[in-house]
Amino acid sequence: MHFIVTKPIKLYSVCRNLISIRAMSSEFLINDSKYSFLKDLGLSETNLGVYNGEWKGSGPVVQSICPSNGKVIAQVKTGTVTDYQSCVDASQSAWNTWADLPAPQRGEIVRQIGDALRQKLVPLGKLVSIEMGKILPEGIGEVQEYVDICDYAVGLSRTMAGAIFPSERPGHVLLEKWNPLGLVGVISAFNFPIAVYGWNSAIAMVCGDTVLWKGAETTPLVSVATTKVVAEVLEKNNLPGAIATLCCGGADIGKTMAADPRVKLLSFTGSSQIGQQVGMEVQKRFGKHLLELGGNNALIIADDADLNMVVQATLFACVGTAGQRCTTTRRLIIHKNTRPVTFQTVSEISVFSKFECKESDEYTRVYDEVLNRLKKAYQQVQNRIGDALESNTLIGPLHSTQSLQKYKDTIAEIKKHGGKIEIGGNVLDKPGYFVEPTIITGLKHDNPLVHNECFAPIVYLLKTESVEEAISWNNEVPQGLSSSIFTQSIGNIFNWIGPKGSDCGIVNVNIPTSGAEIGGAFGGEKHTGGGRESGSDAWKQYMRRSTITINHSKELPLAQGIKFE
Repeated sequence: MHFIVTKPIKLYSVCRNLISIRAMSSEFLINDSKYSFLKDLGLSETNLGVYNGEWKGSGPVVQSICPSNGKVIAQVKTGTVTDYQSCVDASQSAWNTWADLPAPQRGEIVRQIGDALRQKLVPLGKLVSIEMGKILPEGIGEVQEYVDICDYAVGLSRTMAGAIFPSERPGHVLLEKWNPLGLVGVISAFNFPIAVYGWNSAIAMVCGDTVLWKGAETTPLVSVATTKVVAEVLEKNNLPGAIATLCCGGADIGKTMAADPRVKLLSFTGSSQIGQQVGMEVQKRFGKHLLELGGNNALIIADDADLNMVVQATLFACVGTAGQRCTTTRRLIIHKNTRPVTFQTVSEISVFSKFECKESDEYTRVYDEVLNRLKKAYQQVQNRIGDALESNTLIGPLHSTQSLQKYKDTIAEIKKHGGKIEIGGNVLDKPGYFVEPTIITGLKHDNPLVHNECFAPIVYLLKTESVEEAISWNNEVPQGLSSSIFTQSIGNIFNWIGPKGSDCGIVNVNIPTSGAEIGGAFGGEKHTGGGRESGSDAWKQYMRRSTITINHSKELPLAQGIKFE
C-alpha cells in the first residue's frame, strides 16, 4: 500500500500552528509559578464561561489581559445568545425550588457562600488585582466586601418584615407582604468585578430570586472563579446550580438581557451613556432596572477644615485604584480664604495613611496650602506606582489600553482649554498601562472637561468664595453619586445634608467621597441612575410588594363608607 502526500505544505502549516499554539499557551501567566494561585481557584489555560448547572460555552474565546504587564493571564470561551437562553431556562426552573425554601434557609446557603469565599479570600483577591489592576489590599478588600454582604444578608433573611395596618372596616385586616421577583439579571463593571455581583446576588438570593450574571468582558476570570465558589456551595446542598447562573459574553448578551421580559429586575453598573440605553430598553417592556452609573464626585474644603485630615483623605480618594472607582474624587472645591494653619508634611505613606505633623502659626490661603500639600503627597507616591501584586505598590495601572488612551486624550484637551498640569500628566514608559496621578488647575468650574468623568486619576482644583457657592458647583454636574465636605462648622454640616445641600446619593462629612460601607444604601441620583444596592432597605428592589386585605367577618362593608344598596 502506498501513501501519496499531495499537499505537504498543509501538513507543515498544521504542525507550525500547533507549535505556535503551544508556545503561546506556555506564555500565559497561569503557567508561571508566580501566579500558581490561579489554578487553586480551579482556573486553567482555557475556561468555559457559561454556567447553568453545567459548564459550557460556544461563543468566541477571549483572552484576559493583565494590565500590570500587558500579558495574557488565561482565556475564556464565552457564551452566545443560545447559551444565554439555556441559562434563563435553567434559572427559571431552579427558581421553583429556591422560592419554596423559607428565607432563613436561603440565608443559611448564603452564609455558606460567605464562608467559602473566606477560604478563597487571598487567591480571589490576587485574581482581582492581576485582572482588574487594583493593588492587592484593595483586591482582597473587594472580596471581603462580598463576604461582609453575605453576613449582612444572613441577618436580613430573618428580618425582611411586612406590615400590618389598621383597617377602617370592621372585621378586616390590612397587610403588606413581600415576595421574590423571580430571575434577577446582574451586569457588572470591570472596576469592581466581584463586589458588585456580591451586593446584588447575596441580597437577591435571600429574597428568593435566582441570579444570572454577565460580568465585564475584560474580567471574565473573576466571573468564572467566583461562580465556581458559589456553584460548589449550591451543589453540596443538593440545590440546583442554576440558582446562580453565569453567561460571559459581549454586548449581544447584555442587549438580550435588557430586552428579556423573563428578567424581572436588571441591575446594571457602567457608564451613564450605556446605562441610559439599558434603562430605556428595560422600560420598553415595563421591567424593573437598578442603575449604578457614572459619578463626578466633589469634595468641598471649607475655610475651617482640618487640613491634616483633608490631605490624608483626598490622596486616596483621588489616586486610589488609579482613579477608577465610581466614588473617586474628581473635583476639589477649595475655599480661597486666608486662615492660620497647622500643616502636615508627608514623610512615609503606607496605604495612604501614615503622616508626620508639624505645627505653624503662619497664615496662608486655604487653597494654596491644600494645593502645595497635595503636590508634595503626590510626589511621594509617584515612586509607588507599579505591579498591582507587589507589596510596595500604592497605585496600580489603568485597566486597559482604552483607559490609557482616554487619559491621554483628556490631558491633551486640558492643555487646549488652558488648564495647568500642577503635577503628573504623563504615561509611564514601562510595560502595562501606567499613568501619573494628575492635579489640574486653571479651569473654570463649569468647563466641559470638569463636568465630564474621565475615569482616571485626574482631579480638578477649583477656588470658591463660599460654602454656598461650593454646594451649587457640587450640584451643577449631571451626575450625583458621592460628595463630601470637610468643615468644623455645625451650620455648614446641616446645610450640606439638608434640602438645599448636596443632591448626591452619598453625602459625607469629614471623610472622603470613596469607601462606602455596606450597611447603607449605595447609589446616586440624576445621571447616576437612581438605583440603590447593598444595605438599608435596598432589598425591597429585589422583591414585589403586595397589599392584602383579608375579610374575616360575614359582612362586606366598602371603604370610605360608600353605600351600594
